Amino acid sequence: MTWIILGSLLSIGLILVLMEIIFVPGTTLVGILGVMVTGVGIYYAFLFLENQNAWIVLIITLVVNFLALLYGLKSGVWKKFALKESMTSRSFDDRLVGLMEGQQGMAVSDIKPYGKAEFEDKIYEVKSDAGFIPVGTQLRIVKLEENRIIVQG
Repeated sequence: MTWIILGSLLSIGLILVLMEIIFVPGTTLVGILGVMVTGVGIYYAFLFLENQNAWIVLIITLVVNFLALLYGLKSGVWKKFALKESMTSRSFDDRLVGLMEGQQGMAVSDIKPYGKAEFEDKIYEVKSDAGFIPVGTQLRIVKLEENRIIVQG
């Protein structure tokens, strides 16, 4: 009966650890539960078996769990959950097309220091280099840098 209980505890622990590795990686609850059940099984072995047999059970359990972990890592299970592609596009890449330094425009909102301005019938978000600029003020583009339009009133 001792061997049946011991085998059940160790098997359930191994199954839970395998479920964590293969089916639900990242949740850790199932894996922690599996390690706990395995620990209870090893504790049970030290309580009810001879010391030498308990150490053999411990070593076999550690080897089997380590092999299960290696299987999970080598089987490619992690590839299902990994991002394989990366985004190469950027937002607002063509935002500054058609604009150049010295170009004239009009503030369509208060610029404090960010606001909206109109250049050639298009509205852009701009930044003032000198603080507050009221709506309706004539603007001039001073600098274009890193998708930012720096203006002066």
